[in-house]
Amino acid sequence: MNKTSKILSILSFIVIAALLFGCAGMMVKPTEKNFNNPVITLNHVEIPYYTGYYYFSKKVKPTKGTAGDYGAPMSMAFIFDIENPNEYPIQLDGFKFSVNFEEFEVNTVNSPENMWIPAGKTNQIRVPAMFDTRQTLLTLLLPGAMKLSEKKISPWQALEKWWTGAPDFSFPVYVKEGAAIFQAGALTKVVSFNATFP
Repeated sequence: MNKTSKILSILSFIVIAALLFGCAGMMVKPTEKNFNNPVITLNHVEIPYYTGYYYFSKKVKPTKGTAGDYGAPMSMAFIFDIENPNEYPIQLDGFKFSVNFEEFEVNTVNSPENMWIPAGKTNQIRVPAMFDTRQTLLTLLLPGAMKLSEKKISPWQALEKWWTGAPDFSFPVYVKEGAAIFQAGALTKVVSFNATFP
């Protein structure tokens, strides 16, 4: 390498280092004043696993195994868009919400997923939730009993309506009491959200 090439290499290194140092100096530091709450939107809900509607009491003798009270399982996946309106990246560090079929709370869902959302960008998070007719029946018989009585419907009517109508989303599914925890530098923020599908 000749003398001119060495000088050019050193100058290139100095210019690149100066640019990198300048960019680092221009980065916005998260503060209480400049933090904007991320926007959480329910994009859609999917049903990745569905076996129809059924319920067996422990009085029914199984072909194999032991008898018990068993209900049809159904899984739902809630897909959310999380938009970061800030000029710096933020970290999602906790995500939970309750699921209501119509006006009845039937499940509470938590996601352990951790993710960074770049400045000015939108990420998606997929949160799975598992249901079955047995667990939902118990929810209806205990906390939901008063509401069922007011609506003059039985828990069995509600279960059948939801399990047969779920593939077409013929009833509203509500996301309620949502809370997402975000970290940005030394800041920790809890952002609430609610949604309805469809």
